[in-house]
Amino acid sequence: MGLHVSSAHGLPAFIDVEASGLGRGSYPIEIGVCLPDGTSRCWLIRPAPLWRAWEPAAERIHRLSRDLLERHGRPIRSVAEELNEVLAGQVVYSDAWGNDMPWVAALFDEAGLVQRFRIEALRAIVPEVRLAEWNPMRKRIELELSLRRHRASADALALQQTWAALCLPS
Repeated sequence: MGLHVSSAHGLPAFIDVEASGLGRGSYPIEIGVCLPDGTSRCWLIRPAPLWRAWEPAAERIHRLSRDLLERHGRPIRSVAEELNEVLAGQVVYSDAWGNDMPWVAALFDEAGLVQRFRIEALRAIVPEVRLAEWNPMRKRIELELSLRRHRASADALALQQTWAALCLPS
């Protein structure tokens, strides 16, 4: 029996943000969500003109160049509007809350819009007794789902499926 939850309705929503780096001045380059019904959405983001920080290591990990983002990324305001539309009134969970929340805030600040959803830390919905099992289970989920790319929507799906495997009653 596989780990993938066949009926995902009612699961928590998850968000993952890939960024230009981890240092000062970094900004979101891709945002992915996995919704309560198990569907995923992803947005590549065209960097704002003043968003200049770029770490080559981030490009190698995500396989997203700044040039690709400038050519194929979505306008910041459009991404913020769609996130608000898809996530309005929801709480979404992140495994990297300390990074993801400021990057999403930077997106909305640049867009000049109010964020209409809340981001909370994964720890808020994972029982303490399950935390030690999180990383091994996530690796199993990623293998089972054949998630080889380090991309935002795949990561959000892996988070949701890991939560389901560890936290739903068996």
